[in-house]
Amino acid sequence: MREAVAGATLARPLFIATVALGSFLLFLVQPLVGRLALPRLGGAPSVWNTAMVFYQAALLLGYAWAHALQRLALKPQLGLHLALLAAAALMLPLDLPEAGLPPPGAEARWLLLLLASAIGPLFVAVAAQAPLMQAWFAHSRDPAAADPWFLYAASNAGSLAGLLAYPFLLEPLTSLATQKHLWSFGYAALLALVAAAALLLARTGRPRLPAPAPSLAPPPSRLRQLHWILLAAVPSGLMISTTTHITTDIMAMPLLWVPPLALYLLSFILAFGRGGAAATRIATAAAPLLLLVFGVAGLLAIDRAASLYGLSSLFLLFAVATALHGALAASRPDVTRLTRFYLLVALGGVLGGLFAALLAPLLFDWVWEHPLLLAAAALLVPARPLTRRIGALWVGNRAIARALRIGAAPLALLLSFWLGAAFDILAPDPRHLLALATLTGLAILAIGRPFAFTFQVVALMLAVGGWQQLDISSIEGARTRSFFGVYTIQNVQSRQVRQLLHGTTLHGVQSLDPAKARVPMSYYAPDSGVGRAMRAAPALFGPLARIGFVGLGAGSLACYAKPGQDWSVFEIDPAVVDLAIHRRAFTYVPRCRPDIRVVIGDARLTLAREPAASLDLLAVDAFSSDSIPLHLLTVEAFATYFRVLDKRGILLLHVSNRFLDLERVVQANARAMGLAARRLSFRPSADDARAGFSFSASDWIALARSEAEMARFIATARGLPASPHRWTPLDPPTSAPWTDDFASILPVLKPLDSLL
Repeated sequence: MREAVAGATLARPLFIATVALGSFLLFLVQPLVGRLALPRLGGAPSVWNTAMVFYQAALLLGYAWAHALQRLALKPQLGLHLALLAAAALMLPLDLPEAGLPPPGAEARWLLLLLASAIGPLFVAVAAQAPLMQAWFAHSRDPAAADPWFLYAASNAGSLAGLLAYPFLLEPLTSLATQKHLWSFGYAALLALVAAAALLLARTGRPRLPAPAPSLAPPPSRLRQLHWILLAAVPSGLMISTTTHITTDIMAMPLLWVPPLALYLLSFILAFGRGGAAATRIATAAAPLLLLVFGVAGLLAIDRAASLYGLSSLFLLFAVATALHGALAASRPDVTRLTRFYLLVALGGVLGGLFAALLAPLLFDWVWEHPLLLAAAALLVPARPLTRRIGALWVGNRAIARALRIGAAPLALLLSFWLGAAFDILAPDPRHLLALATLTGLAILAIGRPFAFTFQVVALMLAVGGWQQLDISSIEGARTRSFFGVYTIQNVQSRQVRQLLHGTTLHGVQSLDPAKARVPMSYYAPDSGVGRAMRAAPALFGPLARIGFVGLGAGSLACYAKPGQDWSVFEIDPAVVDLAIHRRAFTYVPRCRPDIRVVIGDARLTLAREPAASLDLLAVDAFSSDSIPLHLLTVEAFATYFRVLDKRGILLLHVSNRFLDLERVVQANARAMGLAARRLSFRPSADDARAGFSFSASDWIALARSEAEMARFIATARGLPASPHRWTPLDPPTSAPWTDDFASILPVLKPLDSLL
């Protein structure tokens, strides 16, 4: 009896600690391994989304393992799970193996296999903790053993703590090597806690659970189980599609991966916590209105509002996830079907992730998965009419009820199509605003009627931008999607230019006027930093200068090539090469340098294989939308660049960015390596625009091995035609240099007003 009482006293704190630590490690390892994997694939935002699919699939396997163990008696469960944890520990310390470059088009499959071979068993073993510990707790003598759902909240709290600890504590304060060792120590502590819990149950636990009364625990129907899967799948997919937008526009790194996933987890904590019913009611009431405001606004064709939408989409994700997870919590089964419920929730998470991260890029040429998931959310959120009077408008045989049921959908479709053909949010016609208000009013009236509301939401999304995106997709060759992003080609007749967009960021412009078709446009204007350097190359390095640039874009820089020079371009995405060279969507390369050497792959890896001192000038412009691959701006990356540069070589870095003050990073790296650095900020004039030159503001930094070589470079550049733009010294560094082992964007984030 005394042993049973002691077991009942110890069980709750021991199991809470075990579940919380397991979940903490589970979600700490995700951004950590993502950070390790980023350099392998050029820092692409899709790295995290693909990794998320792996995590969700491994989570499903962990839950399946926990569910399968429930078929056994308690003691065999304890022994088998401890054996799995011990076997997985043989893969410590945590790391990713060296691997070659993935074949073009197979990046996602390559990354999934890499993660499975490196951390698969570890992740599955840790993932099983949350459901398994809750199932084991039911065997304890604790008074709450029959209702262990509070451990689910402890699991999610540990998960959230792990996520937040990485970008705000571990990443800015410790090196990658330290992070890997800390995680390994945490795993050892988890193994000890699980062993202690197993020993406690072996001594004091109940070998079998009492069977529930059949009347109290009817088996869930297939329809109910399908509903569980859908309620889990939609928030999971939305979390990934929201992450795609944010990381594409800023930078793919843990600090920006965390907010969507943290809000996703927080929705679980709220929905399954003690106040879950109240949180669910609030979210369910707010979600339809937020879908109308933020969901529909996401399709507005305003590039300048893309970043603001990225922030507002986080609020929408949180509301929708809380509402749907709340519906999931309200439908949960009794404790005997606990692990099956978790298994189906995990399956839904995997299916949502698979759709958003892997299937959508293959099926769609634009990010259609996001509006489709929003439409699914509109259908699944169990909302009620805003008022009883509004709900009553649809019921009965009154004229208004018949009109709404019969005429609302055709009217919405008609107005949507009319607005899609002419609506311009920057210069709206009053008639269009009236039509938009009518559509919005119909949608508000339809709240609480899932199919009618979903139809109205879809009609609104099509009206404000969806039809326009469909038009672009219907034009052959106008849009391409790859693992690295969505590329759109647009002809702007008012300026007589063709432009290349990657995400929401301009990546290249070419004039449609044959007389100007060879003039590099956008960030590469003749008086920009890179333009002046390229024009000075013959005087600096002679007629046989060896020129290289990272990031092909539209191929603008190729038109600085002179006869006798040797040119190479390093590009990670074969889709860009196809656009700029093979399909001749832009003619810079075919016209100016058709024999240019193209090297496919991540620049860090491909440049490392180039002969030493084989280039005189190297320009790095490796954008992924407005996102800069972090691993291309570390001290080790700079060392790779200067290894391939001749002793008098010049490195040029494009640091224009809406969100990050990259100059501070470059200056800190330059100071640490003893390099000389100068900046040139180019701002186009009104005369340029009047002359038909579509130049863009740009900031370039030039780096040389010494001040003497920098002085030689600047003196040669002065010999070019007069320009108001000059190379100037950089401000003193105020942040630490970035290295492969230690880097944080927190110190270099621009003020909040620049993010909007």
